[in-house]
Amino acid sequence: MRLYLLPISTRRTLLYCQKLKTPESKQQTWGDWVQSKAARTWSEWEQKESGWQKKVVGYGNHALRRIPYEEWGLKSVPPLSQRRKEGELAGTEMVEVVFPKSLLSMDKVPKVLQTLATEREALHKKRLVWCFVAMPFTIPVGILPVIPNLPFFYLCYRAWSHWRAMAGGRHLQFLLQNKLLIPTPSPVVDAVYADQVGPLPSAPEPTTTNPAAEVLPPLPNMEVPHPDGETMLLSQANGKKMTQALDLPQLEVELERAIWQVETAIEKKKAEAAAKRDGNTSPPKEAPKSDATKSQDGTGSP
Repeated sequence: MRLYLLPISTRRTLLYCQKLKTPESKQQTWGDWVQSKAARTWSEWEQKESGWQKKVVGYGNHALRRIPYEEWGLKSVPPLSQRRKEGELAGTEMVEVVFPKSLLSMDKVPKVLQTLATEREALHKKRLVWCFVAMPFTIPVGILPVIPNLPFFYLCYRAWSHWRAMAGGRHLQFLLQNKLLIPTPSPVVDAVYADQVGPLPSAPEPTTTNPAAEVLPPLPNMEVPHPDGETMLLSQANGKKMTQALDLPQLEVELERAIWQVETAIEKKKAEAAAKRDGNTSPPKEAPKSDATKSQDGTGSP
């Protein structure tokens, strides 16, 4: 596998794991089969012209987009295999970490990975437990003969998602502890960031409350109106350029989701700061809070 660290803002970084083709990866696991089956079913429902299946897909896609991008990033990292646990410590297989040296120095790469691997672990454990607690209460819905027990299936998916995120984080911690990572600056990634033109959304306060979050420098060709706050480093247009430059089409949806969530959080912070400055104590009118923002204070859906 290969890891990518792609800064979204001066306070937030996207982690993505590219699965490389190996003899082991060609063997489909039970979990892979379930994911493939679910993806095919979802695609078939999307092609429906109308009906409850089409509505479920519409609401489902909206809900999936609001799952924090940090969770999606950890889920992209495969669970730690027994083969790696027992045989990889000899240093026969290292993992490359691709990053932009214009924004991240090589000595900061392990710290950023450590933060991403551990900062949400307690939250995932808590919400995994709540999913299991809530599952029995959805059983009566299964009595209805018209549609499947969607609340139960949703909780099952969220429980699996939290478990996969925790498993991905533990794999990252294993790689860090055993020094199996090779930081690799990418001129291709740097070139995309260098082409980014401003101004991009900025807020006077950071959107993350994690004190361990690495504060990244702004792009050289951009003015930063709030040096102590948070500024976007990547737009949706340049996000697409990034996937094309790296030849990773599967990365596009991850970047699009992450950029949207961080932009939403920055706009919320900006609106709150404006309300405070104007002496307005009522909350500003805005779009509903995304799960990426909710997860900062521990609120939100499972």
